[in-house]
Amino acid sequence: MVNLSEKTFISQDMDPNWAYYYIGGATLGARYLLDLMPAKTPVFAPESIIGFLSNPLNATKALLGARWTVVSKSPVTGGLNDANCGGSFGPALRKTGFDAAFFKGIADRPVYLLIDDGKPELHDASDLWGKTTSDSEEALRAELGDNISIAQIGPAGERLSNMAAIINDAHRAAGRGGSGAVMGSKKLKAVVCRGGSAKIPVKDDAALVAINKKSIDYGKPGNDGSGDHQTTFRKYGTSADYLSCVTMGDSPVKNWLGASLVDITEEMAYALHGPTMDPEHNVARISCSTCNVRCAAYYKLDSGKHKTDRATRPEYESLGAFGSALLNSCPDTTILLNWLCNQYGYDTISFGSTIAWAMECYEKGIITLEELDGIDLKWGDTGAIVAVAERMCANEGIGKTLNLASQGAAEKLGKGFECLVVASGIELPFHSSIYNPGFARTYQHDATPGRHVKGGRGLPFGHSPPEIKYNFEDTGEADAAGLLGWAMTDSCGFCGFGNFMLPPQTCFEMLKAVTGFDYTKEQLVQFSQRAYTLRYAFNLREGFSREDYTISDRAVGKPAMEEGPLKGVTVDNEKLADNFFGFLGWDVETAFPPLSVLQKTEGLDCIIDFLYPAQKENIK
Repeated sequence: MVNLSEKTFISQDMDPNWAYYYIGGATLGARYLLDLMPAKTPVFAPESIIGFLSNPLNATKALLGARWTVVSKSPVTGGLNDANCGGSFGPALRKTGFDAAFFKGIADRPVYLLIDDGKPELHDASDLWGKTTSDSEEALRAELGDNISIAQIGPAGERLSNMAAIINDAHRAAGRGGSGAVMGSKKLKAVVCRGGSAKIPVKDDAALVAINKKSIDYGKPGNDGSGDHQTTFRKYGTSADYLSCVTMGDSPVKNWLGASLVDITEEMAYALHGPTMDPEHNVARISCSTCNVRCAAYYKLDSGKHKTDRATRPEYESLGAFGSALLNSCPDTTILLNWLCNQYGYDTISFGSTIAWAMECYEKGIITLEELDGIDLKWGDTGAIVAVAERMCANEGIGKTLNLASQGAAEKLGKGFECLVVASGIELPFHSSIYNPGFARTYQHDATPGRHVKGGRGLPFGHSPPEIKYNFEDTGEADAAGLLGWAMTDSCGFCGFGNFMLPPQTCFEMLKAVTGFDYTKEQLVQFSQRAYTLRYAFNLREGFSREDYTISDRAVGKPAMEEGPLKGVTVDNEKLADNFFGFLGWDVETAFPPLSVLQKTEGLDCIIDFLYPAQKENIK
């Protein structure tokens, strides 16, 4: 624990039971927050905690095992926030000898934490404050050498934007929920890891090597993992899915108001398709630590005053944010907006969605030309889109209001609420919960709303026939079963893409090889429900109830769309939630777990302590 106010450090060993019950990632992070941060602590108060967690697969030989996690309270929702990220930072943190770093207090001036091969030190970061992520990284490398990995905020986090992300490797983002603003409130510019001689324990190295070999063989031509989608994904990453997602109605169009192939054409979507953009813009493939897929790429950018060969290929979510959601089909504009978000430290999903919200408000006369600083913000107008984005990055004029994100901007202006598409105040990911109704429950009722990687019936369910996916009866069992995959990948530090790029069960096998934890099927189910319950209980402690988890009507087809592939579809989101909580055995009306249910799952005594304080003596 780093106390930024007092400039002190306290190190402690992790409880082995915590490692077994919570593993890592968002689950372990939530457990620490419950222990370290008093209930109902204001998000920007000195007592508020933000934590950076490496995960069990980090810094081992495990392929695709580089994901790390940040946890805090969210300035957007007021509840739990967790976000994870790839790149080099998680493994680098673990190599310094620490599995996690938690922060409380507020520094008296901008600082960064340097963990120098096991030794933590706070350094003055006043000269970095206000710099973009690339400029900060360059300055830190000049000062400390190249053997460093940096998780940092850009100007967005410094000014406490609700869209502020935490950036590592200057282009990978722990983006959702405003974690960067929590760092900024503490005047914490960066966490820097240097060196790293710590020996990372692996229970069965030979087994891990064998799993890696099987995984590599799986992707070779002629084997089970050699399908066309895998081959395409390795070359273009998630950008390869943009065209199909737009054409089948999965992507947002005109702030979720428009219809696929009605308001946006296939030709417009094709222009931003990864295979279309790559020949002109791709400079080099890049990857996270210990990844053989290498799904990302550096792109060259030559757009007016913005020139670089270290922009990155926009991922699918960013293409949705800067493409179909705005009716933009210009590759240069899309690459530029993605690069600006990386440089200034913004979550691309919320950034693009906020511009789309402003566009709709302008089209409907809710926001005036004068309020937009004279920018004629029409759908698909690349000059206007870039102008507004640059105002947001500069935090000037309308950009200052839009830095609050769409919900915050509507509240400040006192209008535009009817144009919001949010879950508990946060902008939605760019997979439609009308096309895939399984996401309606996940978006609305996860402890961190508005995430498509938090379990449930997931992406593949959206491709089911209408008679299956729009049947809202008896969905609870499948919804609850879907918690396990993402809870496990998140907690282990395993990339979710490994769930289809590597052989089935690879994540579980890797965890066993590294830790020796050999969970039974029943124990794995318990883990998934423990993970969900623990994270959800953080919000219960904050005073949340079921009615506090909201989702915009537009997101579930209320009213139903009149054109396009999703014409006439309305999702019964409340029924889906009833089914889910009912299957878990929770009180359906309040979404509150009964004591009897909590007692059936080991590792939840801490929740019983504050949800049922009078019943502690009943725990055996």
